[in-house]
Amino acid sequence: MRLKARKTWSQQQLAVKLRMHPNAGEGFFNFERRRLLTLAAKTTLAAALSWWLATLFGVYDGYWGSISAIIVSQSNVGATVTASRDRIIGTVIGAVVGFAFSLMHPLWLSYVLAMLVAMFALGLMGLKNSARLAGVTITIVMLVHKEGARWGLAFDRVIEVLLGIVVALAVTTLVFPDRARIRLRDGLAQEFMLLGAFFEAILQGFRGAPARNLQLLRDDAQAMRQGNDQLLDASRNEPSSAGWPEGLNMLSQFGRSLFEGLLALELAVRDSHEDAYAQRLEPELGKLAADIHSGFNHVANCIHKWRFDALPHGFSLEQDIADLEARTEAVRGTGLRFSQAEIFRAYAVQLHLKQIAQVLRASRVETSRAVRQTHE
Repeated sequence: MRLKARKTWSQQQLAVKLRMHPNAGEGFFNFERRRLLTLAAKTTLAAALSWWLATLFGVYDGYWGSISAIIVSQSNVGATVTASRDRIIGTVIGAVVGFAFSLMHPLWLSYVLAMLVAMFALGLMGLKNSARLAGVTITIVMLVHKEGARWGLAFDRVIEVLLGIVVALAVTTLVFPDRARIRLRDGLAQEFMLLGAFFEAILQGFRGAPARNLQLLRDDAQAMRQGNDQLLDASRNEPSSAGWPEGLNMLSQFGRSLFEGLLALELAVRDSHEDAYAQRLEPELGKLAADIHSGFNHVANCIHKWRFDALPHGFSLEQDIADLEARTEAVRGTGLRFSQAEIFRAYAVQLHLKQIAQVLRASRVETSRAVRQTHE
C-alpha cells in the first residue's frame, strides 16, 4: 500500500498562504526578509526614540535607554514583554544589591559577594536571564567611576532602563505589531500540514521503498514543534480574547501527541517491504490512511481560519475506524500461511493508524469545545 493523496484546491491555497508552497518564498523580499527588515526598523526606531527622550529630559547616560530598547525588542509582542520583564527584574535587583554591597569594603570582596548573591538567588527563582542582567547592573553600579553617591548611580540606571523598555514596548505594540498568538496560529497550521506530509512519507515505506525525504520531513516537523513551543511561551504574555490561550495550548499538546504517534508508526512499517498479509485489510486500511492525510489538512485549515465547527467533507475517520475493525475481525484466523512478524506488523500499523485518527479527530473536536465554552 502506498499513499498518494492529491491536494484539493482549498488545500493548495492554504499551502500558499502558509508559505509551504515551493514558489511562496521566491524573490529577494520574501516573507522572512520582510519580517527581518520590519524588526530592524522597529528596533532602530525604539533605540532612537529612547536616546532622544533621554536627551530631552536631561538624562546624563541616556544611551543606556537605547541599549535596553535594543536588547528587549523582539520579533513579536509577547517575546518583547518577556524580555522586558526579565530586564526590569534584573536591573532593579542588580541596582539594589549593587548599592547595598557598595557600602562594604574592600571593593573587590563586596563586588564578588554581590554578584554571587544576586545571580544565585535569581537562578534559584528560575530567572536565569534576569540573573545575567542583574550581574551587568551590579558591575556598572559598583565598578563604574562616577561622581556622586552610589545610590544615585543605581537610581539613574533603573530610570534609563525603564525608559528604554517603555519605548520598546510602545513601538512593538503600536508600530506594525506582530502578535505571537497569530504567528503561533499559523505555525500550528504549518505544523499539522508538515505532520501530514511526514505521515504520507512514512506510509510510502509500508510494503514499499522508504520515501527519500523522510528524514528531512521528520527534522522539519521537529524544528516546527520547537519553534511553536517558543511562540506558545511568548503568547502567554500577550493580552488576548477568550478562547485563544486554551485553544493554542490544546492544539500544541495534540501536535506533540501526533508527532509521537507518527514516530511509532515509522517504527512499525520498517522491514515491511515483502509483507503481503496487510493486503487482507484492504481497502479499509488504505481508506483510513488516505482520510487521515486529508484530516491533517482539514485541521490545518481549521486552525488557520480559527474555526473548528466545520465538519470534514467527504470522509469520516470514525466510520473508517469502524470499517477497519470489522475487516480485521473478518480476516482474523486466516493468516496461517503468513509469518508471525508479518502479521504483527500489519496489526501494529492498523493500531497506530487508528490511534492517530482518534487524536487527529480529537484535536478539532476538543479545541472546538474549548473555544466555544469560553464564549458561552
